[in-house]
Amino acid sequence: MRYIILPLVIITATLTSFSDELSNFADSLRKQYDIPELGYVVLSPDSIIEIDVSGYNRNDHKIKEYQAELSDYFHLGSNTKAITGFVAGYLVDRSVIDWDTKFYDLFPEWKTDSSAFTDITLELLLSHRAGIPPFTSGVEYSNLPDFKGTTAEKRKQFVRYLLSLEKVSLGPNGYTYSNAGYSIAALMLERVSDKTWEELISTFLVEKLSVDVRFGWPILIDENQPFGHWIEADTLRPLGREIEYQLQLSEPAGDISMTLPDYAVFVLANLRGLLGRDTILKSKTYQYLHYGLDNYSIGWANSNIQGRRVSEHAGSAGTFFSYTLIDPEKNIALVVVANAATPKTQEGIFKLVDRIKKQY
Repeated sequence: MRYIILPLVIITATLTSFSDELSNFADSLRKQYDIPELGYVVLSPDSIIEIDVSGYNRNDHKIKEYQAELSDYFHLGSNTKAITGFVAGYLVDRSVIDWDTKFYDLFPEWKTDSSAFTDITLELLLSHRAGIPPFTSGVEYSNLPDFKGTTAEKRKQFVRYLLSLEKVSLGPNGYTYSNAGYSIAALMLERVSDKTWEELISTFLVEKLSVDVRFGWPILIDENQPFGHWIEADTLRPLGREIEYQLQLSEPAGDISMTLPDYAVFVLANLRGLLGRDTILKSKTYQYLHYGLDNYSIGWANSNIQGRRVSEHAGSAGTFFSYTLIDPEKNIALVVVANAATPKTQEGIFKLVDRIKKQY
């Protein structure tokens, strides 16, 4: 199901033709690479150029009730990190916290002489430079104590546990990717704002950008929302509400679901900010979030492509996949999402990404 939202200039017949070709190409990739549902959006600084979803919410029910719609939610996985970084930027802009605020300055009662993390700051945590163990695999979570209480209370207990561990060394690019570091950073944001991370997301994303954000898997919203898919017994299978796989302890790192149009609003704000516009955040804050540190800044990886500075991020918790690229020098951003994350799915996704980059 494809929609083209007109920008503030006349769309030529040639561009419309390109859009039709792209839509057909995307759907052919979906079928070729066995992707249940595939969506993409292409953005200019002033509009959504094109947005398209096709396929079905689950691969074993290819019927009208499960047909792809723009109202479908996709799990963003680690693209959630940019949203947590966005909230941090909002609080920094308003002098509620600083990037160099130390964790133990906010939690002095937790500090011990044996702590390996005495000097960790908000910046170090959000840029994966604090030496926090990764917690990127199920094995790490399976060995945790049994935390009790609400989601926020469990996350707080998780943070105390993390701070009892040893530092890990940083990688050759200057950082070691850590989901757990975002849980610690979220606790800092909660302390200075007197709001839970979930309340912060609602306050500074839902209200300021007028978009809808949900926590957890889309299928928990409604049974007609996209199912995540993974491989069981060499077969791609949908995962329903009975799934025990939960991400609450590292929610600030990777557990938000959004519709493609709503997520596009967030990405568009970032594109405009990188082009010098003050939007929800100051332009200089967007610059810092994306390019303040080499290789990985705050929720965004960055690199140079043919002399152009671009930022990007992929997100997956194993059952969905999302990829976002922002290229401000070309005045373009793109997002591709799917409700599977197999190597085959990812191959199809990046073929679509390459086609979009060539076309626009």
